[in-house]
Order: sequence, then C-alpha cells, then structure tokens
Amino acid sequence: MEEAFSGSEQPVQPPHPSLDYLDHRPWPLPHRPWSWRQSWHDLLFLHWAVDPDWLQEQLPAGLEADCYNGQGWIGLVPFTMSGVTRRGFPAPSLLCDFPEINVRTYVIHGGKPGVWFFSLDVPNPLAVWVARTFFGLPYFNARMRVRGTEEKVEYRHRRGHRAFEATYRPRGKTDYPPGSFEIWSTERYCLYSRDRRERLCRAEVHHRRWPLEDASADIRVNTLLDGLPLGERHPSALFSRTIDVVVFPLERVDRR
Repeated sequence: MEEAFSGSEQPVQPPHPSLDYLDHRPWPLPHRPWSWRQSWHDLLFLHWAVDPDWLQEQLPAGLEADCYNGQGWIGLVPFTMSGVTRRGFPAPSLLCDFPEINVRTYVIHGGKPGVWFFSLDVPNPLAVWVARTFFGLPYFNARMRVRGTEEKVEYRHRRGHRAFEATYRPRGKTDYPPGSFEIWSTERYCLYSRDRRERLCRAEVHHRRWPLEDASADIRVNTLLDGLPLGERHPSALFSRTIDVVVFPLERVDRR
C-alpha cells in the first residue's frame, strides 16, 4: 500500500463519524462526496488459499490477483448491516437493516489494492436492486437468519443449494503487526466491479482502522464455496464488532 496521508491533506467531505479517522488511509479521500452510509456489525473473516493462476483467470481484464506469500485467497465474510442509506435521504428505517454474507478475493489496479466480489447475499430484494444498479455488484436474494449476543453469533444462510451455518465467537482484541495476513486482507479501501457495459469500475470506501479480534468458528454447513478449488483454510479467523462506513460513487478506471 501507499504511504498514509494526514487528515490535513484530505478533501473536505460531508460529515460522518468515520471521517474523524483519516491518518491511517493509504491514499487521500476522493474529491467527490460520499454517496452511501452504513454500519457493519459482528463480522467474521475466513479465508482459503487458491492457486494464483486459477484466480487470475477468474478476474476481468485490468485486475491483477493480489497474493500473500505467493498464494491467492478467497474470503468468506458473514455479518449484519444497519443504517444503509443514501446521503441526503431521510433517516434509515428497518428496511435498511439486514444480514449479508459475501465471497471475495483481493486484487490490485493502478497501485490500489482492493476487493473483488464473486457473490454477495442478502435477504432484501431492494438492496439487491440498489447494489446491482448503483455499484454493479453481484448481489443475490437469500434466506438468512442471524442471532447475536455479546458472546456469540448464530448465522444461517441459504440460497438454492448453497448454504452456510455457523456459530462464531470473539476471543479478545489482538494487535496484528503491519504486513501480517490479518492486516493485508482487511485494510482495503476500495472495491472493484463492472458496470452495465462491462467496463471496469472502482468505488472507494472509508472507515476507521479495523478493530480486529481473534475468533473461533464452528462451521456446520458451508456449500457457499462449492465448485471453488480451495486449498487449506488460513488458521486465522477474525472478528470485528462494529464499524461505520461511507461508500463513494462508482467510477470507471478503464477509460479506453
């Protein structure tokens, strides 16, 4: 990643709690104002190794697979979202709160490491439409149920034959060193997608540095990754309790 920028060098943005934390950013905020706000809760990060050549073949032209220790990685991230609202619109309603589970990998374009999503599942048809329309993301409607307490999260998901059921627990905050897999896989401030004309695009995101904890995960069912040539699961399972996020408008990165 590039050298972090100080808050004084950042463009002025509409207020949001996440913008109180800027010094950790690897590059400046966009000059355009953010367009969506949301909060993420009870996140679990799981990862499996994949062959980097295979991974590169799954990506659109212009994206490079980002590898760690010579391996590509597939991430599975269940969590819940709240307050998903477009800037300038009224306060969020219950329709703006729902669980999500996504399958992702890590990529680079133009020196900016980010995230590429293979699928994102939510039990909310409106959210599916918004994400596909405004961000070109492969969202799908699914049946999901989540029950969370301070001690554990019970997570159930099903979409057709694909399912994920697990109980996961935080095990205490840990300071992961710079350059560790845990920091490499989470500290990413943009996502990549394709618009309706199949052009490569990027949406910047911003939040404070991830407050990460070690986690334990009892996975009872996981067919969400069926068909992927997965290697061993990374020994590190990560948990994060909550984080506030802003998302910036989608912009083309390939101007040809």
